[in-house]
Amino acid sequence: MIFGDLPVDDAVGAILAHSIKAPGIAYKKGRRLSEADVTSLREAQVHRIVAAQLEDNEIHEDEAASALAGAVCGEGLTASASFTGRCNLMVQARGVLVAERERIDALNLVDESVTLATLPPYDLVDPRQMAATIKIIPFAITRHVLEACLAVACRQGPMIHVEALKPRKVGLIQTSLSGTKDKLLDKTRDVANQRLAMLDCEPAVERRCPHTEAAVAEQLIRLEQDGCDIVLMSGASAIVDRRDVLPAGLSAAGGAVDHFGMPVDPGNLMMVGKLRNCAVIGLPGCARSPKLNGFDWVLQRLVAGIETTPKDIMRMGAGGLLKEIASRPLPRAEAVETETGPPRAPRVAALMLAAGQSRRMGKDNKLLLPVDGKPMVAHVAECLLTSQARPLAVVTGHDYAAVEAALPEGRFTLAHNPDYASGLASSLHRGLAALPDDIDGVLVCLGDMPRVSPQIVDRLIAAFNPLEGRAICVPTWQGKRGNPVLFARRFFAEMQEVAGDVGARALIGEHAEVVCEVPMDDDAVLVDIDTPEALQALGG
Repeated sequence: MIFGDLPVDDAVGAILAHSIKAPGIAYKKGRRLSEADVTSLREAQVHRIVAAQLEDNEIHEDEAASALAGAVCGEGLTASASFTGRCNLMVQARGVLVAERERIDALNLVDESVTLATLPPYDLVDPRQMAATIKIIPFAITRHVLEACLAVACRQGPMIHVEALKPRKVGLIQTSLSGTKDKLLDKTRDVANQRLAMLDCEPAVERRCPHTEAAVAEQLIRLEQDGCDIVLMSGASAIVDRRDVLPAGLSAAGGAVDHFGMPVDPGNLMMVGKLRNCAVIGLPGCARSPKLNGFDWVLQRLVAGIETTPKDIMRMGAGGLLKEIASRPLPRAEAVETETGPPRAPRVAALMLAAGQSRRMGKDNKLLLPVDGKPMVAHVAECLLTSQARPLAVVTGHDYAAVEAALPEGRFTLAHNPDYASGLASSLHRGLAALPDDIDGVLVCLGDMPRVSPQIVDRLIAAFNPLEGRAICVPTWQGKRGNPVLFARRFFAEMQEVAGDVGARALIGEHAEVVCEVPMDDDAVLVDIDTPEALQALGG
């Protein structure tokens, strides 16, 4: 990659290394300069810039990040669109993250230009949480580096995946001595059931018995016969030896102790074993508390169906000192404007405006005219359904019954605008009012842009990051701005104030400091079908 000071006259195709503000222009770093951009720079009396120029053997940062994400990403994860060399792997369903530490290290050791960061292996993860992020550090990497990274990533299948939680039938044995109070046993049961509920399991089948080897063996056999997949044993006295009452009871029932003790504090005095096909855990005393302890780490793996060997437990020492940790906040996810709670992936709604009278098309409603065998508006609807945007809403007005009939049934929130003749702004107001309060942004789409693809929508969502100054995301083709446009929630009040037929585009100029231009691979973001000639040029 050629990097450094460059005459503007030689800058077509170069990538800006630093943002430039000058009269009439505001170009952000990472922008690939078009001929029109270079002309604007000359007119603004900018003569030299700092930029990068890719060489023939190099791959752009976004292309490289996407390729690597495809190789790394396994079951239960989905890759976001890449932007500024970053691709995030997002969780699809609750489960346990399985990340192969040695292969992750091997990939990060290939070259300083490629990085992969993940949550700790075996963390419990939730939908829409970021599990990993790939970042290409420079604007491009060589094909050789990418191929070396892919070789590591593809060596034994995807190196990161999520094992979904599987509802298990769980038994709970509690033993008691003469001084044991029912209140303590009730609390232990309630805390255990809270843990199970967090892992999508039903409350435990509880059995209480004396603190003797024979009584424990009897209850173990009964719970196994009841079909329990996992049995938890909480003793009136903590296990202190493999020959103590609870381990001895397991042996007497025909089972075996696999491991006793773990390098996690709290949680040291935990026992794991088996009774034929039933996993058995002798609980440490700290399991009576809802606070995180080593037992949680083992239980969640068992519920997800992940084999947990004695060596796995013995390797839990690094990071296993849990005392004095009041909470373990989730690692950084895509930054969004949230008032409370941990960061998370943004929830971006899509709002399609499909209420206009299409006067320039003549007597026909352009949204219902066929494009490749189906109504124009149906193309936009299918694009949004395939994208990462959710929830989805459509504003109808003129010829609303026919437009609604052209949409996939039950997949969109429908809002009717009886005042559609007053212009685009009234439809925008109706659409915003139909969206839920907990969204972080809205992608405003036009129903007459049938060439816009899900990839375009997802790339805009990937770029969206209000905390990093990208609160309005605008697609571009060769420096020209198009549609759809993504607005952060903080602009909704201003969007409700616009009037006439200009929509929310005025906000882009008023808030230039938070506008992010997102380059696209084709001119679909500029193609709206307003006239018979435009439809004919499209091939309709």
